[in-house]
Amino acid sequence: MQSRRKFLKNTGIFSAGLLAIQTDVFGLNSDSFQFPLKDFVTKRPPLAERKFTSKAVEAAIVRIKKQIANPELAWLFENCFPNTLDTTVDFEIIDGKPDTYVITGDIDAMWLRDSTAQIWPYIPFVKEDPKLAELVKGVINRQAKCILLDPYANAFYKDFTKESEWKNDLTKMQPGIHERKWEIDSLCYPVRLAHGYWAATGDISLFDAKWKEAMLLILQTFKEQQRLDGKGGPYSFQRQTAWATDGVPLGGYGYPVKPCGLIVSTFRPSDDSTLFGYLIPSNMFAIEILGYLIEIFSLPALKDNDLVAKAKELRDQVQKGLKENGIIEHPKFGKIIAFEVNGYGSFHMMDDANVPSLLSLPYLGAIGPNDPLYLNTRKVVLSENNPFFYKGKAGEGIGGPHTGVDTIWPMSIVLRAITSVDEKEIKACISSLIKTNADTGFMHESFHKDDVNKFTRKWFAWANTLFGEMIVHTSIHYPQILKDKNI
Repeated sequence: MQSRRKFLKNTGIFSAGLLAIQTDVFGLNSDSFQFPLKDFVTKRPPLAERKFTSKAVEAAIVRIKKQIANPELAWLFENCFPNTLDTTVDFEIIDGKPDTYVITGDIDAMWLRDSTAQIWPYIPFVKEDPKLAELVKGVINRQAKCILLDPYANAFYKDFTKESEWKNDLTKMQPGIHERKWEIDSLCYPVRLAHGYWAATGDISLFDAKWKEAMLLILQTFKEQQRLDGKGGPYSFQRQTAWATDGVPLGGYGYPVKPCGLIVSTFRPSDDSTLFGYLIPSNMFAIEILGYLIEIFSLPALKDNDLVAKAKELRDQVQKGLKENGIIEHPKFGKIIAFEVNGYGSFHMMDDANVPSLLSLPYLGAIGPNDPLYLNTRKVVLSENNPFFYKGKAGEGIGGPHTGVDTIWPMSIVLRAITSVDEKEIKACISSLIKTNADTGFMHESFHKDDVNKFTRKWFAWANTLFGEMIVHTSIHYPQILKDKNI
């Protein structure tokens, strides 16, 4: 079994394809290139080999493909959008309840973050497809089991007796856990999925005693990691490794933070360790999902005044900490949202491709896409002022320490499109994504800024499904873009 980090070390796939060509929005000119005619044969598994088939999703694929004039874009959409259902889900009934285990793709483990993000784009279709609704409820049930096993872990096995290759990490490892990296977003995503499912269906049957127990544990864990007593709390993590971002300094608790109401995240959504413990995009995500918990447990059938009071108090504290510490004065750009802070006045200015990121905040509902503070922050992270923003012959976008220098994540280009209100920018992002698939028919974790054929992770379902979500979003809000065959 490979971890993401080990998989990266072993993966540098070179496959035939054209170098990516950018539009003028990205500063490069594509007029001199001619694309050969291609036969776009589906890359989906044969029907009998697919893990799950949704009639509603299949109908949407047919419908949206008819809106897409560019044949390669239509091909990518058909391959990518159902990739999670086609290849990564394992559905069954356990103790009379649906249970769905979701792997990331090339790693047989279920991340709370990835499993939510992979399933999320199908939420709009659950009301018209009872089978799909049961699959999603199964993910929600499985996530609750994982949280109850260990709220500090980020990734789990289907078999809770299985031991991890990371079993010797210096933390409280136990069977069933693939990796135990504490990331705020790991506990935010399951709430987002459950709330999204309820909002789409009105079904409250999933909010049973076990799920509620998991939600209470989320609140408890968030409180512990506010570290209001100035101590590290019950969680620490160390690993014997040469990868600096897999280790945590000072006995596994990280560098000191000043208690201010914000929640410490020892690791980022990339599974890389934070420099300063208060990871602001993840704290903003926490504020959003605490609102979801308040909404759910204010429903007459689920009313729990004590839980609501705890969630409100916590949300108020995080919001206060954000206002006082998370908004900083950039020497060049003025007021922006910081990436990480420590409560002592220090801040770390960068952005990472993984979600939550500063770029992705409107996608998560944490801020409006037209908010001046967000737009100012966006200018910074999509420029050379972000040390992990790269521009090369193959394209431009945000990467991160996880895949090393000069690597761009297609996910960042997708989120740039989804969060944009500029039609020209959206079109440029889609064009870039078409040209960076390296003729594979899928998205990848990352590609080299100068050569799309140097990419990591051939099978990364989150990136694929997210790309499909972007096309669905575009078909609703900017259908005229998809009508352009020269995109």
